[in-house]
Amino acid sequence: MAVQSRLALVTGGATGIGAAIARRFVEEGVTTAICDIDADNGDRLAAEIGGSARFYRLDITEESAVNGVVDKIFSEFGRIDILVNNAGITCDKLLMRMNKEDWERVLQVNLTGTFLMTKAVVKHMVKQRFGRIVNMASIIGLIGNFGQTNYAASKAGVIAFTKSCAKELARRNISVNAIAPGFIKTRMTEAIPEEIKDNYLKLIPLGRFGEPGDVANLVVFLSSDKASYITGQTICVDGGMVMQ
Repeated sequence: MAVQSRLALVTGGATGIGAAIARRFVEEGVTTAICDIDADNGDRLAAEIGGSARFYRLDITEESAVNGVVDKIFSEFGRIDILVNNAGITCDKLLMRMNKEDWERVLQVNLTGTFLMTKAVVKHMVKQRFGRIVNMASIIGLIGNFGQTNYAASKAGVIAFTKSCAKELARRNISVNAIAPGFIKTRMTEAIPEEIKDNYLKLIPLGRFGEPGDVANLVVFLSSDKASYITGQTICVDGGMVMQ
């Protein structure tokens, strides 16, 4: 199947890395369903990048909403070939200052949301006997980070979830991989103090921060037939900051 005939669903697609992924898919001729809770930016992006992109407002933590939107997309297009679980949040605090709500909200969006989306989409992919799933992890899920116990736990969970799904779904011709971005220039990282950014930069062998397009390019590759023999992997896009 040519990539141009495929349908991709991207969560957290209204801004940042998700928007870059949506743009790249559209450039490749892939029909793209952008899902996000941010309706203003989602509508704006879909209008900007063209007719092969559609926006659907969605809170990925609400199971009934997830099932409803996924089924609607499938009914409108007849297939869902690619799922990119990109939506995520942070709520950084030291462990001693973190309350249960801070912990649970990050796990709910980053990990449970990935579970709910994957479960809803997989039922269609299994019938097609084809699918590409790309989950957005983080190098923080591999190495941990000061003040991010909740975020690190959620992303480590995404990595483990990816491996288990890959084993379950391989026989149905569905690949499942994770991407672990490092320091990528987005709205989320703009708020980090300059001193901390400088410290991060010293740890990156390539000597620069990443762009959303660096991640988007890998997503497109993992979603293509060129990556048909890759599954269950976690690939870092971090300028060499973490070498496994």
